[in-house]
Amino acid sequence: MPRLKSLIRPFFHTSRRVLAKLWLQSHAKTTVIGVTGSYGKTNTSVAINQVLSEKFKTLQTDINLDTNFNIPITILKLKDQEKLILEYGIDHLGEMDKHLSLAKPNIAVVTGIAPVHADSKHLGSLENIIKEKAKLISSLSTEGWAVLNWDVLEVRAMRDKTKGQIFYFGLDKDKCSVWANRIKVTMIGLEFNLHYKEEIVKVKTSLIGKHYVHSCLAAAAVGIISEMPLSLIARGLEKLQPLEGRMSLEAGPKGSILLNDSRRANPASAIAGLQALKDLPSRRKVAVLGEMGELGNWEEKGHRQVGKEVGIIKPDYLVAIGPLTKFITEEAEKSMRKGSVIWVEDVFEAAGVLTGILKKGDLVYLKGSLLKHLERIPLIMEGKKVDSDEIAFHRYEVYR
Repeated sequence: MPRLKSLIRPFFHTSRRVLAKLWLQSHAKTTVIGVTGSYGKTNTSVAINQVLSEKFKTLQTDINLDTNFNIPITILKLKDQEKLILEYGIDHLGEMDKHLSLAKPNIAVVTGIAPVHADSKHLGSLENIIKEKAKLISSLSTEGWAVLNWDVLEVRAMRDKTKGQIFYFGLDKDKCSVWANRIKVTMIGLEFNLHYKEEIVKVKTSLIGKHYVHSCLAAAAVGIISEMPLSLIARGLEKLQPLEGRMSLEAGPKGSILLNDSRRANPASAIAGLQALKDLPSRRKVAVLGEMGELGNWEEKGHRQVGKEVGIIKPDYLVAIGPLTKFITEEAEKSMRKGSVIWVEDVFEAAGVLTGILKKGDLVYLKGSLLKHLERIPLIMEGKKVDSDEIAFHRYEVYR
């Protein structure tokens, strides 16, 4: 029976892809918005969906499904929706072509570029990442729109890869069509002024962190292209809520406040999260950092970049977990006080260290790649049962 299932599954998936392509072709009036990038894809997709739903019927890909299954499954849910928001995630060469064979976007958004999946088992290099991500905007027709993050040089440079119209978003008022200033981060959310041409609206969201301004700006750009007024765009943005494990504020152990960012990790997102830790008010701050996987040749450099940022921000304590984070601690120790940088082997040791460190009211930033299971640290500290064998297995798989 297991062998039969293994034979049926590929056939079923191929059939579903064929049906999805035909089904989308029968919905020619539906605008397809494609989102790609090394980070920020999911929050940007959610923001676009929230904005567009203020005026249109929308459908968005599931935020938890692998893209290979997500795109065809989402397309087959299409009924009378006017806007279809698809997340184009990739981790292997040629994967973007596979996605585009099903659905080419009318509007393509590129959030940012970082050495994610840059190891030899995946995309192999930063150059390959840029090449693959750029295929999304290369697929646009002359009537399509490439919505590009001006503040990321590698994204900005993609303008030469498309026949579509260019719409820049970012913080540069002279270079961007839609831009933001007067950015403020508090424990209750993010505030900023949103600008388009001569119009200005104040936006307040429950998202935590300055980096979410770019997700909001990308969504605003898509809204503007879709002929929505700024007031309606702002109303959609104000309904955004943090996604679980992506900069969500939660009650932490021993009366602490947990800034949970343990769902994904790469150097760019870790540095952005650390900046949020710096911006938020708290008597004491603790950074708990796990390893960032699939960085390839950027493995040491990426971890050292994060360590340098920790040294700049200087939290009261840094607890680093796993062999690769020794690069983080080496950099952080150059600037932080003696005894404030602690390296441990796994989440169980981290829980023990934090039990001795944390006090009521401390702000704890939790960041690491998903398979490192940093989200289990609070559970361990609360005495809840956690499968140590499963964690050891993942550690073995990564470090053997």
